[in-house]
Amino acid sequence: MSNKDLLGNIKKLREMTGVGFKDCKLALDETSGDIEKSIEFLRKKGIAKASKKMSRTASEGLALVKTYDGKISLIEINSETDFVAKNKDFINFCKELSEINFVNSGNLDKLNNSKMSNGISVKENLVNLISKIGEKISIRRANFFDNSIGENFSYVHSAIEKDIGKIISVVKIDGISKGKNEDIGTKIAMHIAALNPLAVDKDGIDKSIIRELLLDSRTPVQKISRKIKISGPAIHQRIKKLESKRLIIGSSVKLNSKLLGYNTLAFIGVFLDKAIRNPEAVDELKKIPEILECHYTTGNWSILIKILCKDNEHLMKLLNDNIQSIKGVSRTETLISLNQQIDRNINI
Repeated sequence: MSNKDLLGNIKKLREMTGVGFKDCKLALDETSGDIEKSIEFLRKKGIAKASKKMSRTASEGLALVKTYDGKISLIEINSETDFVAKNKDFINFCKELSEINFVNSGNLDKLNNSKMSNGISVKENLVNLISKIGEKISIRRANFFDNSIGENFSYVHSAIEKDIGKIISVVKIDGISKGKNEDIGTKIAMHIAALNPLAVDKDGIDKSIIRELLLDSRTPVQKISRKIKISGPAIHQRIKKLESKRLIIGSSVKLNSKLLGYNTLAFIGVFLDKAIRNPEAVDELKKIPEILECHYTTGNWSILIKILCKDNEHLMKLLNDNIQSIKGVSRTETLISLNQQIDRNINI
């Protein structure tokens, strides 16, 4: 094959597949210039490339909304970097997926098997795009809101183009006269996008992840992933979001106090002669390392403390020498725990 014919075939193959010059030349060399066999060669090579990238984390990307006749569809496509999210080929791919998603009412299985404008399925086009761009790209999720009940409204936050952005919120309003909801619906959607809430209500919080961490905060992400069937990177991101929203405020090690020689747990009600002395008393109580908790309370006591001691003699010494000697303490009332029956976090 002459250089002119080779260059012509490379150009033709690039137009048909969107693959780079080097890969097209390699495919033609491997198939003795046969265009159809070269396409198949590139397809297999693309699948191999794509499979190697699937273990990577793809947390950037775009969200797209499509609105027609009161119905709304949403789709999120992820990439590894924000750079790819701005790539023209990636954006065009996302735009066409948004149209197909609307037609398929947010059904991802139907979407993946649908044909795109080039006659190839979404699934195959995705593999080709991964091979061309060199990053993991994934269709993360899709949704659809019909117009049978109420009215739907959407808002795109920081839109890069019409109906394309990083954050999109959709609001469905029912109960107000149809056609009079647009202003309030759009404003509510705008506020939701701006606040970027952890969830719309407490039921939307990732309870399954939190429950696993409450059992053991050291549980590896991959172990949680296998149990609740969500990818490790996705769980890691959700934990980070729970931490940023301060729903999770830290983790701690729980010690077996009896093995350390601390066998007496007590609760002490502290009576102060004046309420104004509360802050001063708390400052002094902080200096006693055996005190685990300190609470202002209603009722007869001014302060309630939880204290862990080696034995009753140790407790008596702390009471006489360290607690009752604090300025303003008029008397104390001590309750010794015989055996703790319940130890748990709040149920969610």
